[in-house]
Amino acid sequence: MSGAPVTPVRRGELPSSPDILEPRWVRYVLIAIALIFLTLFLFVPLVSVFYEALKKGWDAYAAAIVEDDAIAAIKLTLITAAIAVPLNLVFGVAASWCIAKFEFRGKSLLLTLIDLPFSVSPVISGLIYVLLFGAQGYFGPWLMDHDIKILFAVPGIVLATIFVTFPFVARELIPLMQAQGSEEEEAAIVLGASGWDTFRRVTLPNIKWGLLYGVILCNARAMGEFGAVSVVSGHIRGETNTMPLQVEILYNEYNFAAAFAVASLLALLALVTLVVKTLIAWRLNESVADDARNSE
Repeated sequence: MSGAPVTPVRRGELPSSPDILEPRWVRYVLIAIALIFLTLFLFVPLVSVFYEALKKGWDAYAAAIVEDDAIAAIKLTLITAAIAVPLNLVFGVAASWCIAKFEFRGKSLLLTLIDLPFSVSPVISGLIYVLLFGAQGYFGPWLMDHDIKILFAVPGIVLATIFVTFPFVARELIPLMQAQGSEEEEAAIVLGASGWDTFRRVTLPNIKWGLLYGVILCNARAMGEFGAVSVVSGHIRGETNTMPLQVEILYNEYNFAAAFAVASLLALLALVTLVVKTLIAWRLNESVADDARNSE
């Protein structure tokens, strides 16, 4: 048969034939739609938050940030994240190790339970803790008899935050560990390495970027969680209000400058998280590509 020679396509490359690729105008339209969407629903709201926060000047902005209730909300948010994120890190590593390295009954059920917070409304998860630890809940009378306070206190806020954030680390590590397999760990054990040495010297270096990626997402969600924390906190000003709850209270009091000032801190957190997440995702993709090249 006669015709133009066919250029071979290397592994991992897309064919470059013009009759296979989309027309240029289709790409431009899709890019324009994406940019318009991002502008309307991301850039404009972010700019509006910082504009409203600084509209009355830097002095008013600084005064709203250093106000006692705002400082208490910031501290509680940081404390909650400092407790929830490490616990979710330990759970995520253990769950992903178990699911990726072993076969056992109930494995699919465990995966379903890990995904549960993604499908359940945060408000519902908060109500679950009210049902368990409230005055009329299952453990409420016993807690009252022993003077243990969980709801409307820091423990309830931490528990609710842990519930809504525990899938993030596990869900980043499970596919990564499954893709890497267990050959390197098995080789290390055969050579006499202990379980801890195998994890520290073999597993952890292979998953470190995915682990950091999951921790960043978990921390961002923990510090920005509203629904579940709102249910269990009691909205006690200066005691159980996190930053999102403080924003709601200030906004409902028509103290817009202070509300947007605190909201700007959450917006800054979101921007920093986005930058760090992008850098880690890039490094993670590079790591996966290096592993793929080394395995060929």
